[in-house]
Amino acid sequence: MNKTLLTGIVGALFLVCSSYQSIIFAEEFTSTETIDHAAEMEYNIEIVVGIAHWLTGVGTVVLAVALIRTFKHMEAVTKMTSIETEYRLRPWIGPTGPIKKMEKSISDDCQFDVAIKNYGEIPAGYVTAKFVRSDKPLTRESFQSDDVSSYDLGPVMPTMEKHYWFFIDSEIWKKADSGSEPLYTAIYFEYSNSGKKCGYGMLSEYSSTAKNFIHKDMWID
Repeated sequence: MNKTLLTGIVGALFLVCSSYQSIIFAEEFTSTETIDHAAEMEYNIEIVVGIAHWLTGVGTVVLAVALIRTFKHMEAVTKMTSIETEYRLRPWIGPTGPIKKMEKSISDDCQFDVAIKNYGEIPAGYVTAKFVRSDKPLTRESFQSDDVSSYDLGPVMPTMEKHYWFFIDSEIWKKADSGSEPLYTAIYFEYSNSGKKCGYGMLSEYSSTAKNFIHKDMWID
């Protein structure tokens, strides 16, 4: 009877201990699983935050590049508009043909004709023709000498043509036409646009062989 009771007591204690250990093991397993899950979630959140930061950096770089390209495009458009305004919407005075000797002169000197035209889209006001003649080669600086003769042609409207006449002494012309003496001419048509000096110039030499004025230099201001 005592052995049976003792055996029952020992068995009960064993069952109690086994149950207690199972409970402790279950709690430890649950606690460990929770910690691992929390750590995994924290790691995933860190990855997401890192990716978000990386995407934000890439987006910032892309936005900066886009802004730079936009500013450059706007700058190019502004420059093109300025160039169009400066070179298209302005008067352009230039000759329509070569220097021609007129068959009849209004004086005793030989008379020559130069036809000019306004190739621009706005009028050219107060066009002034300047002329220099010499038996030596002329340069662009020759228009600053005291030998320059000037003539006011007045305004020249778009597509409008005007004629400028200059005169050369008959004796000088005979020598140039025969080739015994050289003849050089310089002609400059001056006008203003938006307060700036503009003009067209040409330096020429008469060729007794070609019977024509050969342009040595032509330029636009």
